[in-house]
Amino acid sequence: MHKNNRQNRRRVRRGHQQNPWFRQHGSDERCNTAAQQSPQDSGRADDDEAPSTSSGTAGSSSAPDLPGYYFDPEKKRYFRLLPGHNNCNPLTKESIRHKEMESKRLQLLEEEDKQKKADTNSDRLFTVNDVKVGGSKYGIISLRGLKTPSLKVHMHENLYFTNRKVNSVCWASLNHLDSHILLCLMGIAETPGCATLLPASLFVSSHPGGLERPGMLCSFRIPGAWSCAWSLNIQANNCFSTGLSRRVLVTNVVTGHRQSFGTSSDVLAQQFALMAPLLFNGCRSGEIFAIDLRCRNQGKGWKATRLFHDSAVTSVQILQEEQNLMASDMAGTIKLWDLRTTKCIRQYEGHVNEYAYLPLHVHEEEGIVVAVGQDCYTRIWSFHDACLLRTIPSPHPTSKSDIPSVAFSSRLGGFRGAPGLLMAVQQDLYCFSYS
Repeated sequence: MHKNNRQNRRRVRRGHQQNPWFRQHGSDERCNTAAQQSPQDSGRADDDEAPSTSSGTAGSSSAPDLPGYYFDPEKKRYFRLLPGHNNCNPLTKESIRHKEMESKRLQLLEEEDKQKKADTNSDRLFTVNDVKVGGSKYGIISLRGLKTPSLKVHMHENLYFTNRKVNSVCWASLNHLDSHILLCLMGIAETPGCATLLPASLFVSSHPGGLERPGMLCSFRIPGAWSCAWSLNIQANNCFSTGLSRRVLVTNVVTGHRQSFGTSSDVLAQQFALMAPLLFNGCRSGEIFAIDLRCRNQGKGWKATRLFHDSAVTSVQILQEEQNLMASDMAGTIKLWDLRTTKCIRQYEGHVNEYAYLPLHVHEEEGIVVAVGQDCYTRIWSFHDACLLRTIPSPHPTSKSDIPSVAFSSRLGGFRGAPGLLMAVQQDLYCFSYS
């Protein structure tokens, strides 16, 4: 989900709260599934994950376990288990486990029955929604003047549709901060993949009948980009990077000049450093490396830093002082690295991921780390001691195709806004505000 946002329809839902961190406000705002890096892979619910609140199970009952039978603590009797799926009698281990997980989720939602009001002003989100018939729909949501409890948010009228899948997206600052949006589109049939730079005004300006909307600023033919990043570093001014299969491509949008760096694996995550002339990359092989932007692409020694995870790296985040980096991978591992010693100094436990392309959100100002797992639970850790502060269940039943997308802001809605977390699930948008 991209910070920065507008759309119609509304609903207020009661929120949940277990600790003083977040209060929820729901909106029947019909929000496109919001994504900054629009996660491409949907995840399975993790059957082994146990949230902080548990419900009654056969294991918690005083009744002894009998092989091939399940004891229902509510009906206080045994039922025979049938192997696999059975439409006539769906009492299987899989259905029982699903029932227990759903019971845990609903119990957490019931416990979060306290709600506090938050006063927020303005912000924007760029959203991408995969369309069932194929392709993607994208636009900007505005939260300007957002006030609770009404939580009215609006999608700008200029929605765009493409018959190609959006692989990656980020804000670009060409004329001013967040003036443009960089989209990486997959190729289809005879049409090659490309990276397209669009002005943000394209989505918010009104265009009277008879007048054509402004077109794209520029488009670059780039095959199969897994990731993209915009540079705010003065040594790579007006440049963006795309992570490809076994290659990193750095492109200057003004001159068209390109630098290519060969890699041994697909590049799934990228971020430019702001002060040092470095571009950090996370690979499918588990390697994280930095490219020294001062080196020529055909030269040697351009890998400035190398770190290693045991699984494919899905997110890299450079911290403010640029002495540390946080990364997450497809094994559910989240690590904080010291870039000077190339040592892991902290690990954040509890994240659930087996194979999905899931983002990581780090907010040093509030001292938190946020990630959504394949089990559809949003977890919030203390940045400083890796303590799990909060586990938020999805407001919808867990599903492979409905992993929530989240965006956090320390000033949700604008400069005078309060800290808060926005969560998009299916067509609904929820707000969890800081208390």
